[in-house]
Amino acid sequence: MAVPRLVPLAGGAGLRPAGDRARPAAHPLSGPLGPPQPEGPRPPDDATKHPTAQWTAQQLAKAFPWETASKYLLRDRDAVYGACFQQRLTSVGTKQVFTASRSPWQNPYAERLIGSIRRECLDQVVVFTADHLRRVLAKYFQYYHRWRTHLSLPRDCPDARPVELPTHGTVVAFSEVGGLHHHYERMAA
Repeated sequence: MAVPRLVPLAGGAGLRPAGDRARPAAHPLSGPLGPPQPEGPRPPDDATKHPTAQWTAQQLAKAFPWETASKYLLRDRDAVYGACFQQRLTSVGTKQVFTASRSPWQNPYAERLIGSIRRECLDQVVVFTADHLRRVLAKYFQYYHRWRTHLSLPRDCPDARPVELPTHGTVVAFSEVGGLHHHYERMAA
């Protein structure tokens, strides 16, 4: 008798057999480094100052619900990725790739994103509370995905936008992230 492969339930509420009816994820980049989810702010138990392997496994289930997990996970050797996390990772079919010990530069994707967040947002803002930080980051991620150009996407943004011809009107500036950044659109006069 074959044992069914288990996948995480939405919201980290446990596991379900892989053959059950699945719903699509809200956003392919949802999770701690992705944009805010449409269901509203996360509950306070979602954030912690002292993560454990069980908490990290719950975050994995929330970040990749309904069979949307990636094929590989590049990670360091932190103790927060304990047996519980590794078991959940195996159950969704993701293979682990380890960086060398004490070598954070070997994960260039996370380092690049974290560097962009620091340089373009957090170095320019005085953050007063954790809620204030969440609001600032939510606005920044909205700007990052909708308006900020990326060299890897031929000077476009992740949420593609149409080309605006000069015949559409004059260029108007709109402030983003509380005036920290701006985006520009053509508006009819």
